[in-house]
Amino acid sequence: MRILFTFIGGSGHFRPLIPVARAAQAAGHTVAVAGAGGRGSEIAAAGFTAFATSGPRRRTETTERRTLDTPDPEAEVRQLTEGFARRGARRHAAAVLELARTWKPDVLVRDEVDFGTAIAAESLALPCATVLVLAAGGFLRKEVVAEPLHELRNEYGLPLDPELAMLERNLVLAPFPPSFRNPRFPLPADVFSFRQSAVAPSASTSRTPTVYFTLGTVNNTSDLFSRVLTGLRELPVNVVVTVGDRVDPAELGPLPDRVRVEKFVPQELLLPQCDLVISHGGSGSLVGTLAHGLPSVLLPLGADQPYNAQRCVELGTAQVLDPVTVTPDEVRTTVSAVLADQSYRRAAERIRDEINDLPGPEQTIPLLEALR
Repeated sequence: MRILFTFIGGSGHFRPLIPVARAAQAAGHTVAVAGAGGRGSEIAAAGFTAFATSGPRRRTETTERRTLDTPDPEAEVRQLTEGFARRGARRHAAAVLELARTWKPDVLVRDEVDFGTAIAAESLALPCATVLVLAAGGFLRKEVVAEPLHELRNEYGLPLDPELAMLERNLVLAPFPPSFRNPRFPLPADVFSFRQSAVAPSASTSRTPTVYFTLGTVNNTSDLFSRVLTGLRELPVNVVVTVGDRVDPAELGPLPDRVRVEKFVPQELLLPQCDLVISHGGSGSLVGTLAHGLPSVLLPLGADQPYNAQRCVELGTAQVLDPVTVTPDEVRTTVSAVLADQSYRRAAERIRDEINDLPGPEQTIPLLEALR
């Protein structure tokens, strides 16, 4: 069977697809992955044939550390509506339609906000599975994307879909523990939840706690790094910071020996040695943290991050700070409190255990095969 995986956006949309794509390869299926032109090397590095759905995007380089803007939830919703459901969906529908006609997949597997692939699949009468990428739910709501998707469906001559059943067509795969989903935004009734990988209990044996600090791959040009590090440097903890490829670690200035700054470290190598994670609350970073049974201090910056942060508070795994106003003193006090209060760790370990009890990604493959 030939399976084409597609995603729109960045690494956070690609990585949830990887376990399923690798499981499909291991089962003997032919796999390719389609994403924006600038993602080709990332796709190839993960071991897949890469197809570009657009040309490389010119990236504006900056070394200036700007003051963080106040998050604008309405702007985030507009980006979902206009950037993903209108412009992005139109671009991907055309690109995936053309690619499918030449590569001839039997099944398409899209990331949750790759709406264009769902439309291309329906136009070609191909089955299409969806992999969720927004863990807590709430950010993607049907009323937010309905108008542009109805418009695009009309352009492709597809029948009316007033309930937007296209978003849950054929098969929905959730690489998140079901309990993490906010009950106000329930999962589809027939969703298949799976774990991305099994994780053993944390291997941290140091008497000195280790704190991992990341802001993901997008929001790495603000002064938040320096404020958080100022708060951490006076604590009796080891610190590992990843700043992404747009920040020179030297920009953060001289730091104590127990503070290590890197552009990137694979989470699966780092998290087993950690005791707490400070992050923006992106779905990928956060679920990786919980898979290792680790508590968090969260600084949500936008998109689905506030929804994830709220859910962590409800589940007792994290405290949340305002990234715009947070001071070094608040960072120091909050990190100390979460490390000292074992209830946060126990709550995170309960979710880790739930994740480990889920079926592995290899068990998604018979479901994909049944779609053919």
